[in-house]
Amino acid sequence: MKRSGNVTPRQVPTGTGTAFGTFGELLQGALPEDGGDFLVTLPVARWSMAAFRQEPGSGGISVRPPHKKKALRLVCLIAEEERRPVAGVLTLNSAIPEGKGLASSSADLVATARAVAKALGTPMPPSRIERLLARIEPTDGVLYPGIVAFHHRAVRLRAVLGSLPAMTVVGVDEGGAVDTVAHNRVPKSFSAVQSCEYARLLDRLADAVPRHDLAEVGRVATRSALMNQPLRYKRSLEPMLEICREVGGLGVAVGHSGTTLGVLLDSRDPSSTRRATEAARACAELAGGVAVYRTLSFPGVHAPTAERLLTA
Repeated sequence: MKRSGNVTPRQVPTGTGTAFGTFGELLQGALPEDGGDFLVTLPVARWSMAAFRQEPGSGGISVRPPHKKKALRLVCLIAEEERRPVAGVLTLNSAIPEGKGLASSSADLVATARAVAKALGTPMPPSRIERLLARIEPTDGVLYPGIVAFHHRAVRLRAVLGSLPAMTVVGVDEGGAVDTVAHNRVPKSFSAVQSCEYARLLDRLADAVPRHDLAEVGRVATRSALMNQPLRYKRSLEPMLEICREVGGLGVAVGHSGTTLGVLLDSRDPSSTRRATEAARACAELAGGVAVYRTLSFPGVHAPTAERLLTA
């Protein structure tokens, strides 16, 4: 006997995932004695969102928009590990500009891993995401909440530094786009003196972040931006430093492998809105694309006590 009335459609397993972007990095370089290339993240309130809808009868995996080839490869890698038929459509929506040094690709991949894992009902801890992403490209540390030191080429967490109060970033884009994979293929010959300075800067951040010392964070970011000039020169850096001084900013952060630069401002300062407006006005005269970002805070994220990052 056929059952009359409304028929509930069969539910199709669907999973969603998100990941935040960054405004470049607070610090990026290499550590001495084969410590490896590393960066320190600066999370901002821009996200990539992924949805994976299983379609068992479709016979394949597709991605929308179609140019997100790295995300498509990641789904295929997960399917291989699961050793079971996987078919469906991955849809990505992102508010993070591509090729600018804002971790757009990393955010896409992390969001994808989380979405596919939910759809398949399989665990996806950070260690598995790291292992999968290492097969695709150098990756930012956006899979971890908070400010983290991350070995982007090896795709491995070095240390959690903690969380910072919110900052406003008034950023400019010098134009064009940078292929992160190609950029990381270029040998970077840091001298022993430079590597030792990067180690000292990392230690300064490890001290400053738990104390919420935004002034020191800004100084370290500025020094890292200056040290990066021989690797990826930014014609706007000196003018941005002058704007920072004029508006009383904390410092300047850059996308070390991208095209963006931004003046850091303390959002807790009662005059931060006025300072941001002044900075944006000055930046508009310097470059065409001006955008304002807000950094993310992560309550409950703390750095391990008494940890020296050089021995991590």
